Amino acid sequence: MTAEGVPEPGDVRGAGLAVDLRGRVALVTGASRGLGRAIAEALAASGASLALAARSAEDLARAAEGLGQSAAPVEIFPADITAVANVRQLVRAVLGRYGRIDILVNSAGTNIPKPALDVEEADWDAVVDLNLKALFFCCQAVGRHMVERRYGRIINISSEMGHVGFYDRAAYCASKGGVTLLTKVLAIEWAPYGVTVNAVSPTFVETSLTRPMLADPRFREEVLRRIPAGRLARPEEVAAAVLFLASDQAAMVTGHSLLVDGGWVAW
Repeated sequence: MTAEGVPEPGDVRGAGLAVDLRGRVALVTGASRGLGRAIAEALAASGASLALAARSAEDLARAAEGLGQSAAPVEIFPADITAVANVRQLVRAVLGRYGRIDILVNSAGTNIPKPALDVEEADWDAVVDLNLKALFFCCQAVGRHMVERRYGRIINISSEMGHVGFYDRAAYCASKGGVTLLTKVLAIEWAPYGVTVNAVSPTFVETSLTRPMLADPRFREEVLRRIPAGRLARPEEVAAAVLFLASDQAAMVTGHSLLVDGGWVAW
């Protein structure tokens, strides 16, 4: 490792062992709940120093408190990342605190399920602004720093619905399909600088975002029928995929969307 924490060529830490991210700094958006929180917990357990970002300072404080056993520092950065100026301010604040960002996980996201004929402009903007626009500008702001350092790991949380369509989700599928292709573009542009850009695309996971829709027994049964594995994904399974892509073992994996979907897209 160099003094800046960048691995020397051929330095694969923890090969064959659990992912070791000690000495790394990870920024996680949408970190206060759901998948973002599970990912933050996994990164902390792997030794990474954490910058947790989300809209609610109160929710972030609770998430950070839950990571109290972490040996590495955990700091919270409340921010509404749908405003580009806030994204840039967030990244400056994290760099001011830690001096660098090695890992970016874009987990902030939302969904407003509606038939396509009923989608209003405000619905479209709310979904696309957070799921795609904010994600891109987070990638851009952090990517600029990573390209300069010639090292970085960016993991975008997409969805199986970035690969297949699903009814009542025109805006959501459009945003996640955008994430899947944006990931490829950024991977191509930044690969020469040692920066990998990948996506994780889970199936339904029971979180605060999906719990209301999965409470409908008929909808839940339909979802389970479409998953060959016969069950929902667990947050820790999505987090495990993120850990792999954040690790040095994944140095040659870029532009990839790792499906954690129990076989849904294999139909």
